[in-house]
Amino acid sequence: MVSTHSADTVGSLGLSLRGYDLLDNPLYNEGTAFTQEERDGFGLNGLLPPHVFSIDEQIKRRMDALRALPTDFDRHVFMRELQDTNETLYYALLTRNIEELLPIIYTPSVGLGCQRFSRIYKRPRGLFLSLPHKDRLDEIFANPRFDTVECIVVTDGERILGLGDLGAGGMGIPIGKLAIYSAAGGINPATTLPITLDVGTNNAILLEDPMYIGLHQRRTTGQAYDDFIEAFVQAVMKRWPNVLLQWEDFHKTNASRLLERYRDLLCCFNDDIQGTASVTTGALMAAVQITGEALVDQRIVILGGGSAGIGIADLIKRAMVEAGLSDSDAARRFHIVGRHGLVTDATENLEPFQKAFVQDRRYVADWQLDQAGQIALLDVVRNVKPTVLVGVSGQAGVFTETIIREMARHVARPIIFPLSNPTACVEAQPASVIEWTDGRAIVGTGSPFAPFEFQGKTHTFAQTNNSYIFPGVGLATLAVKARRVSDGMFLAAARALAALSPARTQVGAALLPPLNEMPRVSRDIAVAVARQARAEGLTADLSDAQIDALIDAKFWRPEYSPYHYVEGGHR
Repeated sequence: MVSTHSADTVGSLGLSLRGYDLLDNPLYNEGTAFTQEERDGFGLNGLLPPHVFSIDEQIKRRMDALRALPTDFDRHVFMRELQDTNETLYYALLTRNIEELLPIIYTPSVGLGCQRFSRIYKRPRGLFLSLPHKDRLDEIFANPRFDTVECIVVTDGERILGLGDLGAGGMGIPIGKLAIYSAAGGINPATTLPITLDVGTNNAILLEDPMYIGLHQRRTTGQAYDDFIEAFVQAVMKRWPNVLLQWEDFHKTNASRLLERYRDLLCCFNDDIQGTASVTTGALMAAVQITGEALVDQRIVILGGGSAGIGIADLIKRAMVEAGLSDSDAARRFHIVGRHGLVTDATENLEPFQKAFVQDRRYVADWQLDQAGQIALLDVVRNVKPTVLVGVSGQAGVFTETIIREMARHVARPIIFPLSNPTACVEAQPASVIEWTDGRAIVGTGSPFAPFEFQGKTHTFAQTNNSYIFPGVGLATLAVKARRVSDGMFLAAARALAALSPARTQVGAALLPPLNEMPRVSRDIAVAVARQARAEGLTADLSDAQIDALIDAKFWRPEYSPYHYVEGGHR
């Protein structure tokens, strides 16, 4: 389908597609921007209106149409359809309007997009691999269309955002994540592949829905599930031995153990664990620069004892240890609150990944409790007097006024991060947090919220979203051909993000950079991550100048390419 350049077409890409075959290929379609010479060469005359438009004019037309739509969900569908029609135009729209469109293509709109995925599904994107495909994965992956794949995002749809099991509808998440990889991290969309592993769903509404596109059966678990994952990983390694694979939105019972099982076998990471940890650590590092207190002095309460909450604790603890604390002293700075209250050595049925952060029951023996036998979040806040409160629970409104006011009684500048997505699941409205703390809180949220005026001051809320982290990590990993993705690389990403905080140099400025600067942020993070990979021996011994050059060369930008026709292709 694509040829090399001929001598008389230097700088032009040779294609063997013609007519509707070219217009139906979203990677190469340029729509009304095809030049007259290209229309002559590819048999497009009559298939397009006669006027040739620039990409700037196309962007204006599409943005006008998008802004005229009544709801963000309609805009989400509009963007998905544009992505399936003309990817270059889609990414040009996105990169030039990223602050406006990121909430449309990803959180919070993607949550509803996943819930309604079966209703809005129109044309194939990525791969749906179901249990009956277990012994046919090599055959599926062998399609020449996938020869250029370098980056995969995969989900099994069991824990989509804070919405739970959405089965095959979870495909909206890998599609959205890879769109951000390309828009913010410069990863060529031709090299990306979203995958959903369909092992069934326990969502009764979906199972009863005749329009549901996934397997109509309850989730397969246990050894059969593990065997399917193993077959998938082995087939991926065989087809793409140097691929970067991102695990996404797996249930906590699988997320950590799959990461630990495979992280040393192929280049992979879990964004819910490591990406969330990195952006939260980076935001916290920026916040303590505002408060003037050291990271090692923070008392941290995390609501949500799943893989995301423990991942956050792990990475911040690593930073504390590097700053001089012992591992045990650093671990004691964290208080994890799960569904049964504070996690202690008396808590039953702990997951293996939670055990590093249990509190000794003797430590809490003399605490004053509202109710004997369970140490609730308010009890923890009252007794610990935390400086930092993080929410990754998916429970809307659980950071109550009583809890926030109790925290603010003891801390001059409380750092409060209600991070759950989408907005319907956020632990507290950030405007309420500002009111309850008399404007003293430093607030970060997982989804976008509008600025809030309080007592004559405008409070902006840092969108503490993984989108700041994983595009740069992916860009670095692919650019320098890192063999693995380490926790040290995610800590390097966090430090690079904190260094870009506008609040470092401006009083009252935002905690994190504006979203419209995400490509620049991703590049800076990529440089820091690549240098950390070099320091850990995970890539070649490259100079700083070589790292910079490789990252710049890898960074794809959404611009139309000139084409010329080559014989022997599809007609």
